[in-house]
Amino acid sequence: MEKVLSDTLTNELEQYRIGPRIRDLRLKKKLGLVQLGEHTGLSPAMLSKIERGQMFPTLPTLVRISLVFGVELDHFFNKGGPRMAVTRKSERVRLPIPAGTSPGAYVFESLNYALADRKMETFLAVFPSDGPASEPHQHGTEEFLYVLEGRLAVVVGDERVVLEAGDALAFDSGLPHSYQRESPGPCSALVATIE
Repeated sequence: MEKVLSDTLTNELEQYRIGPRIRDLRLKKKLGLVQLGEHTGLSPAMLSKIERGQMFPTLPTLVRISLVFGVELDHFFNKGGPRMAVTRKSERVRLPIPAGTSPGAYVFESLNYALADRKMETFLAVFPSDGPASEPHQHGTEEFLYVLEGRLAVVVGDERVVLEAGDALAFDSGLPHSYQRESPGPCSALVATIE
């Protein structure tokens, strides 16, 4: 049960803008209040009050919400200012695409997952020698790809381009796009996406 707080605590908590941060995460994931309620076990009415700043979530409630969005609790308590996050090579999160396949079409290693409130996702994409072409997919608004080694074919919409080490490509990632390695040796690229 959420409790009534003193004016001092209320003023302090309002500085963190927890409700608007939850709303931003929900809209980014294209979830309605009902859907978020189903994932968290909270009522849509309670979630609406939290998002509008009429109620502050308890710590267990905030933990449930953070688990749904895959963010750490500190995501809600950053007041701003300089933000920096170092991702060591040994700490990278590896995501085979598609999930659970071996080998997949590629493996993404997240390079900036630790940065709270990031606007851009950055990855090291490694394309295994025996991996298939990726399935066409679309997301977000923009993608940038820089080939580090090897040759990589990228299909965006109806256009196909082959990139070599040192080549870069920027495109509308709202269009269906896919990748296919074109070289026998190692093939990798730096990928940045904006949602």
